[in-house]
This record gives sequence, C-alpha cells and structure tokens, in this order.
Amino acid sequence: MKNLDEIDRRILRALQADGRMQNIELADHVGLSTSPCLRRVKWLEDNGIIERYVALLNAQKLDVGLTVFVRIWLNGQDAETVDHFTQEVLKLPQVVECHLMAGDCDFLLRVVAGDLTGYRKFQGDYLATIKGVKSVKTEVPMQTIKLTSALPI
Repeated sequence: MKNLDEIDRRILRALQADGRMQNIELADHVGLSTSPCLRRVKWLEDNGIIERYVALLNAQKLDVGLTVFVRIWLNGQDAETVDHFTQEVLKLPQVVECHLMAGDCDFLLRVVAGDLTGYRKFQGDYLATIKGVKSVKTEVPMQTIKLTSALPI
C-alpha cells in the first residue's frame, strides 16, 4: 500500500470533519481539481482507509444521553466463555463499544441509556444474566471533557 501524502491526509481530515462534503468543495479545500480528488477518495475507500460514512447523532435528543463504562469479569478466559460473551454483547444495541482487555477486567463496555434507572434495568436484565459473567462494575462519568471520532492524521 502506498504511503499517504499530505494531500491524502488533508482529504481524510476534511472528511472526518464533514463526511457529506461534496467533491467540488473537498477538491477546493485540499488544493486539487475535482477528478484527481475523486480518484484519491476512491483509492482511500477501495483500500479500506475510509471504511464507511456515518451520521453522528445527538444522544440527548434521542433519549440515550447517559453513557456509562462497564467493566466485566468472566468466570474464565477460555475461548468458549469469551466467545459466548462476545456473541451476546453483539446483540445488545445499548452496548456501543466492547473491548477485550488485558489487565484487571476481561471486557470494557461503553453503554448508553436514557438514565440511571434505565441502565440499572439493562444491567440486571441483560448484562448480569449472560452465562459466564462473574462480576459487573459500572463507572458513571460526571462530565465529558473530550469526545471525538476523528483520528489524528
């Protein structure tokens, strides 16, 4: 795969800021004519550097404005237990991130809910009932200082 040059990086930064930017505006923004700009974007897409385009939604306006971080410990770290937990978590839309961890806990989840009562019900009805879950610890952030989907490029 070719190395990204500064123009590729400018394209990626611009699209991270506004994924709906039209090619003519993008080309002007990065200092290219439209055809070469479109070819570069296509190459970035075809090579998996741009995976997809998404809309960022306002969680508060959709009544899922509470974010909690949940540490999960399993009864064991064998493949069957880990795979079962993973498959169950993939079914839960409230879990917006799931990370297999090295260190103290087995998994770290980011979960969204309408409020603490809603999260508590979700935890009791779903997370705590997954076969193999030994312990669930929830961390409630008091203030969001930084939240971005943009990668430093």
